[in-house]
Amino acid sequence: MYYPYFRGKQFELITIREMATLMAENNFTPIIEPVREALGGLEKTLKAICSAGGRAIVIVNPHHGDHQEDGANISQLLRDGYSCHESIVAGILLRNDMNVEDVLTCYSSHADHHPVFIHAGFSAPKLLVAELASEMKNIKNVFIEDHAKLLYRKHFVSSDRVLVQDGFNRQRNADYPEIEEFSDLHVTYSDLGMSGFGDFLTVGDSYSESGGPAYAVALHLTFIDPDQDDMMYIYHFVSDTKDTPTDPAGKFGQALDKLIKKLNTKRSKLLETSAIKEFRELHAKGHFPGLGYVKKLSMKHHIETLAAYLG
Repeated sequence: MYYPYFRGKQFELITIREMATLMAENNFTPIIEPVREALGGLEKTLKAICSAGGRAIVIVNPHHGDHQEDGANISQLLRDGYSCHESIVAGILLRNDMNVEDVLTCYSSHADHHPVFIHAGFSAPKLLVAELASEMKNIKNVFIEDHAKLLYRKHFVSSDRVLVQDGFNRQRNADYPEIEEFSDLHVTYSDLGMSGFGDFLTVGDSYSESGGPAYAVALHLTFIDPDQDDMMYIYHFVSDTKDTPTDPAGKFGQALDKLIKKLNTKRSKLLETSAIKEFRELHAKGHFPGLGYVKKLSMKHHIETLAAYLG
């Protein structure tokens, strides 16, 4: 049903581990694109998913990070540890630098792991469907919306289809508005002929190795508004200090003050998730846990919000 797309950095993997039980209970399937050379964190995460009775899609040919030239170690991890786990499947990223032969080679080499196609710029859908005509109805196809428009997706209408949309409008932290639309896909995906939907959570599809100095700190928190046809919106609580890379703790405190004030109005429509409770505790203690940890709380809140809505 819900397919959150994660890049496999440290706090993304920690988020998946901490949310593994909730995601399994709600039939959520994380898509993981490993971006770090060391795969210990990924393996630990996959074990947590299996222990919770969940499912995951692991991309074997990442576009970003340390494995973009060669995903052999990821494939080997799946073969060595998860050849008997039908819940852990191989994701094949169909990019604009691949032809049909490339796709078929990758598909056949991962046949034991029930490959899922993730369409992210591939330009020969008609030829691919023709080559796999007898098998296509059994292949799940995940479409990154910005790279796979309606005409492209129509080629795969006989298959199980999932649409992933980037609802996060990335910009400089200092420039975010207080609130903006995030997505309606959780409401409309079935109307689009999809069996599931996904997003890039509150991180977005844009990838960078590091975040750089934080001239401003922003907390990104989603909510679903029942008064607006269940549209999902996102708050951006931005620090007042925006002109220096120093004092991230102080800037976090400023942004957190704004979140707590909004919550205390009782009109924020933010769900009181475990992540929100932790934000309240951090405010009460005056503690700054680091920006990676803050990003993790934002992602956890997003997952919990969708679980409550869809459940």
